[in-house]
Amino acid sequence: MSNSSSLNEFLLLPFADTPELQLLHFWLFLGIYLATLLGNSLIITAVACDHHLHTPMYFFLLNLALLDLGSISTTVPKSMANSLWNTRAISYSGCAAQVFMFVFLLGGEFSLLTVMAYDRYIAICRPLHYGKLMGTRACVKMAAAAWCCSFLNALLHTANTFSLPLCQGNTVDQFFCEIPQILKLSCADSYLREVEALVVSLCLVFGCFVFIVLSYVQIFTAVLRIPSEQGQHKAFSMCLPHLAVVSLFVSTTAFVYLKPSSISSPSLDLVVAVLYSVVPPTLNPLIYSMRNKELQDALRNVISWTFFSSSKIPFALHK
Repeated sequence: MSNSSSLNEFLLLPFADTPELQLLHFWLFLGIYLATLLGNSLIITAVACDHHLHTPMYFFLLNLALLDLGSISTTVPKSMANSLWNTRAISYSGCAAQVFMFVFLLGGEFSLLTVMAYDRYIAICRPLHYGKLMGTRACVKMAAAAWCCSFLNALLHTANTFSLPLCQGNTVDQFFCEIPQILKLSCADSYLREVEALVVSLCLVFGCFVFIVLSYVQIFTAVLRIPSEQGQHKAFSMCLPHLAVVSLFVSTTAFVYLKPSSISSPSLDLVVAVLYSVVPPTLNPLIYSMRNKELQDALRNVISWTFFSSSKIPFALHK
C-alpha cells in the first residue's frame, strides 16, 4: 500500500487462531467488561445520589469512573466482536476514532490522577485552607482543564498519526489501534513529526508524575507527624488507594511506551496492552472501595435500593 489514502481498513491482532479459543476470549472479555461497567456505574450512582459524598475527592472519583467506562468501551467491545465473528478488520475511520478516544481518555485519566494527588495534598498538608482552595468552582475548573487538555492532546496525536503516509501494509500488531503500532506502518522518513509530538507528551506526563511523587513525599511526611495512630490510619486510607491506582497506571503505560525494541514481540505487546488498557478500569472501583467505609456504605445503599425497587415492581403490576 503506497499511502494511507488507499487504505480502507486495518487488520488487528487476534488473541487466538482457533474458533474455540476465540470464543473463550469473547466470554472472558465479556465478563471483564460487564464487571467494569457494574463497578464504575455503581460508583457513579453512589457519588451522585449520596449527599455525604458530595466532596471534592468523590467528585474527582466520579470523573475517573466516567473515564474508565469510556476507555474500556473504546477497545474491548470491538475486540469481542472480532473474536465472535472471526474477523480482524476495523475500518480506517473506526481506527482513527479508536485512537482519538483512547488517547483522549487515557490522557484525561492521568491528568485527573494528578489533580487528585493535589486534592489529597491540600486535605492533609493544608487542611485549614482546604475549603478555600478546593471549593466547588475550583474543582469544576480543574476537572474541566483535565478533560480539555486531554481532548486537545488527542486531537493533535490523531491528526499527526493519520496524516502520515503508510507504506508497510495495514496489519496492526495489537488488539486495538495504538499509535506506536500504526507508526510502524508509516514510511521510514515520515514519522518523525509524530515522534516529536509523543516526546512532548511524554515530557508533560513526566512532569505530572514528578508532581504526584513530590505531593506524596510531603503527604507521607505530614502523616508520620500525626501523633495518634488512628489519625495516621485514616490519612493512609485516604491516600493509599489513589497511590495504588497511579502506580498501576504509570508502570504499565511506561512499559508500553519506553520498553526497548529488543524485547518487543507481538505476544508481549498484547499482554502489556491488556494490563494498561483493561486492568486499571476494572480494578479501580475495587481499589477505591476496598478500605473506604463511606463509599462502601453508599454502595450498599444503592444496591439495597435497587433490589428493593425491583422487588416492588411485580406488586405494582399485580395491583
